[in-house]
Amino acid sequence: MIFDTSIWVGLASGQMPSQAVLKAAGDEQVYISAISLGELSFGVESCSDPATRMLRIRSFRSLQQRPVLDVSSLTASAFGILAAFMKQSGRSPRTRVNDIWIAAQAMENDYALLTANLKDFEGLPGLRVSCP
Repeated sequence: MIFDTSIWVGLASGQMPSQAVLKAAGDEQVYISAISLGELSFGVESCSDPATRMLRIRSFRSLQQRPVLDVSSLTASAFGILAAFMKQSGRSPRTRVNDIWIAAQAMENDYALLTANLKDFEGLPGLRVSCP
């Protein structure tokens, strides 16, 4: 199972109940996407409050220790299919680029995707997505 960036942010901020996330994941191995690591790194680097920045750094370092899914040529192919599908469905893929990459990784590896933002992924063919 891949956790979307929204899950990692929710857990780190305390806004996402960890018990709900653990229940949703069940016994599945949990992965973090390299794309999520990039988004979280941006959150660290763009934070101007020193106390908040330190909390984000600690959380980020902890997440770097988790199993990471990298982007492959198969991910890129799945990304192209999903982005084209979104465009053909009348939705702009440009506003959800990172979400599409994460969805492509889930599809490539036949993993479910756990997110706090179901709407970001609705209607993507072949994607198993859930919310805690």
